[in-house]
Parts: sequence; structure tokens; C-alpha cells
Amino acid sequence: MTVYFYTLGCKVNQYESQAMGEALKKDGFELCRDAKSADLIVVNSCTVTAESSRKTRQAVRRFRSSNKNAVILLTGCMVQSFPEEAEKMTEADIIVGNTDYDKIRGYVCDFFKNRSRIYDIKNHPNKGERYTDLSVSGFPEHTRAYMKIEDGCNRFCSYCIIPYARGRVRSRSVNEIREEASRLAENGYKEIVLVGINLSSFGQDTGTELCDAVEAVAEAEEIERVRLGSLECDQISDEALDRLAKCKKFCPQFHLSLQSGCDKTLREMNRKYDTAFYREFVERIRARFENPSITTDIMVGFSGESEQDFEESRAFAESIGFARTHIFVYSVRKGTMAAGRKDKIELKVKQERSRRMQETALSSEKKFLQSQVGLVSNVLFEEVRDGAYEGYTENYTRVCVKTDCPIEGKILPVRIISARDDRCEGILDI
Repeated sequence: MTVYFYTLGCKVNQYESQAMGEALKKDGFELCRDAKSADLIVVNSCTVTAESSRKTRQAVRRFRSSNKNAVILLTGCMVQSFPEEAEKMTEADIIVGNTDYDKIRGYVCDFFKNRSRIYDIKNHPNKGERYTDLSVSGFPEHTRAYMKIEDGCNRFCSYCIIPYARGRVRSRSVNEIREEASRLAENGYKEIVLVGINLSSFGQDTGTELCDAVEAVAEAEEIERVRLGSLECDQISDEALDRLAKCKKFCPQFHLSLQSGCDKTLREMNRKYDTAFYREFVERIRARFENPSITTDIMVGFSGESEQDFEESRAFAESIGFARTHIFVYSVRKGTMAAGRKDKIELKVKQERSRRMQETALSSEKKFLQSQVGLVSNVLFEEVRDGAYEGYTENYTRVCVKTDCPIEGKILPVRIISARDDRCEGILDI
């Protein structure tokens, strides 16, 4: 029996798919790369934008059309957020929410035994939900490993469906984190990226802190790097920054979700900071870490965003000097606080603002890459592309090196000699 995974969305989803795959292997399933020949197809959905939900529906229909005999299991955030819509997707044989990932094996076994459609979606409780223990041993064809350590979000930004899709904050135990780090190290991984739905909230329910998780991973001798996923600037204290700065294995890349550089828009989004606080936080990072990178997410076209609001946001983004920016157009998510607003922005206006914000982002990225020229940085080489080895520095700068030496999977010092497009070029400094 073979199983094919199709995963949409974030690194948390990728981790959960890998965990589900490893669980199914215990029942004799083998992972395959071709959905057309798979006995079981798992679609792990995303719903952070309307486009994500559309891609989920499209994928399920496509898989059913190309493989009529396969069993299709649909799960993930889209299913959890819009259960009625998911139930109507008759192409799927098993439909389960994201509260029971640890029971996937049971659902699959039941279906293969009884051949009766399964629909089981449980709501996340408002309080008292426990962290669902999942674990992985590795990520095939990856030199970095992701480790999920937190689930849920309590912030309820007005545009965001995720607190409804994922429930409240719950954290993994530090002991479990330490054990998985050791297991990943034994399997050859040198870098671990800690991820969560609201990673900055780690430990709120357990009396621990995000730094505890970082330090637990760093205890594994074979692990040389620890990296963090997306963070909220108002949830990271100066004390936490000081602890991170003392951790020699910590990578100084900070993905700080901005969403907007306009204070009016931030208030209407129900974000918990203003632009002055955000700027000050960036300055505190730059004062503590050598050559850090600041990356971010920015939304354009939120309801009520005027041209002046947009220009304030664009100018603020330009002033920060982000190393990389993910720009996305606001889409209404049913059930969120902002869904009922009447001052929505026309699509063509949102698209035009996205184009302009992208121009600003690319200009900032080029300046950042140019600032890396002349530096010597350690690069974890991940793959070969166009005759060159590619990898990432501690601050997540993409670097290409041409060499006849087999260096994939190794961390080596590189002197950066030039910058172009979205990467730097360098030579081995050994």
C-alpha cells in the first residue's frame, strides 16, 4: 500500500504531514511521489487566504479525476474552519479536522476495513485543550529539519481565521523537544527550525519560555544551528533577546510579522503594537546580534486602507530595510471580525498596491544582499542547482558556490563576492 501527501500552507502543516506519514508507515504504507499510483492520497489543507481554500478544493477534484481507485483523506485548517464546505466535497472518502492528527492511522484502518465514508470534525475547546504529541525522525531530501513546538493562537487579529482553525495556545513539553532534537541529530541533521502557529506564545500555558525550547535543541551536540519561525515583536522581551544572543547556535534571522506599516490599519487589524514599537524592537535586535536579518509579512488592501494609509505602510517598510518580504493581498475570511466590513477595497486596487509594495520589497532585498558582499559567513549547503551548490547563511542569506568538491549537507565558511537577483555568490574560504 502506498500513500501520497499533498500539503498546502505553512511549515507547521509540512511537519504534521511528515508526522502522519511516519505514523502510516507503521501500518505498512510506503510514501510515493506519484498521486496517480497511490492507494491513499492525503490532502493537508490550508485556509489562511481564500486562494488557499480554492487550491484545496481544486486538488481534491484533480486527484479524484486522475486516480478513481484511491482513497482520499482530506484534513487540515480549511476542513476545520469550514466543515460544511468540506463535507460537500464528495470526492473525499475521509474528512477529519486537525484536532485528531494522532488518530489518522485509526481513521485510515477503519475506512479500508469498512469502506464507509468517514466525516469527523471536532471543535477546538475554548480552554483546556492539550498539545497533540506528534513526532518525526526526519525530512527526506532536506538538510534542515522542522520541529513543531506550539499550536494555536489567542490573538484574534481581525482579518485572521487561524485562531478558529487551530484553537488556543498549547505548547509542547521541553523534554519532548529535547528528545526529538536528539533523534534528528542522530539522523544527520545539523539545523533545526522551530515552528508553531504563534511561536512567540510558546510556554504561555506551561510556564516555560521560547528560549527554553531553543536551549533544549542546542543541547544536542550534533546540532549546529537553531532557527526560529515567525515571531510577534510584542511577545519577545529584552530578556529573551539577551538569552538568544548568548546561545552560540542560534541563527540571527528574525521573521517579524508586520502586516502593515500604518498605525491606523494596525489598530483596525487588532494588532498589538504600533510602528514605533516595531521599529524600536528591530533596533534592539540589531544592537544585540551581529549581522542579523529582518524578514516580514505585509498585507495590502485591508478593508478601509486608503491610498495615504498604503503609502505610509510602504514608506515604513522601506525605512526598516527588510532582507525579504512576503506580500499578500487581503482576502475576506468568513467568521473573522473584519469579514462584515463594508469598506472593502477593489481587487484591481489591491493588485496595484501589491505591485508597488513588491517593488519596494525587492529594492530593500537588493540592498541587504549587497551589504553581505565581502563578509565571510557559514553556509549550510542544501542542493545543487544550475551547476552550483546552494545553501543559506546563519541569517538566511541564499548563497551559491561553484566547486568540484562534494559539499551538499555540509556547513562551510564562504566569502561572499557578489550579489544578484535573490541570492549572493561566493567562494569557499577554507
